[in-house]
Amino acid sequence: MQPSGVWATAVGVARVRALESERENALFRDPLAKAFAAAGGLWPASPPPEDEAARRRRLAVSFSIVIRTRFLDDLLLEASAAGVRQVVLLGAGMDSRAFRTDWPEGTRLFEVDTAAPLDFKAAVLRRERAVARCERITVAVDLREDWPGALAAAGHDPALPTVWIAEGLLIYLPEDAVELLLARIGALSAVGSRMGLTLGSRGVVERFGADAVPGSAASLWVSEMPDDPVGWLAGHGWDADGHTLRELAAAYGRPIGTPPQREERSGGLIGAVRR
Repeated sequence: MQPSGVWATAVGVARVRALESERENALFRDPLAKAFAAAGGLWPASPPPEDEAARRRRLAVSFSIVIRTRFLDDLLLEASAAGVRQVVLLGAGMDSRAFRTDWPEGTRLFEVDTAAPLDFKAAVLRRERAVARCERITVAVDLREDWPGALAAAGHDPALPTVWIAEGLLIYLPEDAVELLLARIGALSAVGSRMGLTLGSRGVVERFGADAVPGSAASLWVSEMPDDPVGWLAGHGWDADGHTLRELAAAYGRPIGTPPQREERSGGLIGAVRR
């Protein structure tokens, strides 16, 4: 089964993570990323012929994926240190955190996605003989359907704190679906739950171009980042902090060298705690 549609971008993201993992000063190590990219036909294939502008756009998007991956890795470790033992990855794609993170004993990690990417992923994991470092539970359901019911049937306990991750997801959902998703997450989140979100603006695609988006699914990008993400999440019952790509890159020792052509919108990478 070859990747298609939105979830094809997950294989493109895996390729970016595989390339980062090979760097001497990598911000994270993802040992399974290369296997996912290879299974999807993106490894060791090189990018198509491109001019300098296209190359810079592609590298910029890849850079953003690297930074957001490290940001969410840190957020998950902080949640674990705070005692959270339930993890839910919404639109999990080729995420391998169940296998590459040192989880505390008793951690249950739910990967929610449609059946096609989960089946593709399962085949790769079997070939790699990958062993999860926590209790990993896959939940095959479309996020436009009754995923809370499916998650409950899989064993999620809303009375216990949960850390939710929606990485590279919200941009593919229309505004009403994003609001519904946040409402559903809130209803399943005990006080002290955590959430990590990546937000985006169509302006990113306009500046970088569809050729820069892994998996070539830029045409499926339908959602805009709120003007005030922190205020938006406060309305949903979350105390949030927003970070720009530029400030996190500098904090990770991978600063962006050139000044932005326009002011970067605040809050694209979000960490939040349930009130």
